[in-house]
Amino acid sequence: MELVKGSIRVDHVQIYVKIPPKLSVSEFMGDLKWKSALMILDRFPQMKPGRRRHLWASGYYVSTVGVNKDVIKKYIEEHEEADIIDDKASQ
Repeated sequence: MELVKGSIRVDHVQIYVKIPPKLSVSEFMGDLKWKSALMILDRFPQMKPGRRRHLWASGYYVSTVGVNKDVIKKYIEEHEEADIIDDKASQ
């Protein structure tokens, strides 16, 4: 697996990853959410969710990328810049 581009904000995460064709997207996302939740909660125990709360939302959005991969990278970069501006405006 290869992380091509990513952006992490307070309320969402965007990643552009390359995964091998033998690995299903749902398997990858399940592993990513499970392992990252364990790592985050290990480092920040005060974030442990109470009953009926989860660190990650149950769903995710996935799209395949073909020839136009540069458009996806640009979208993530622009979205990240817009989020930074919004965060500064709300402080």
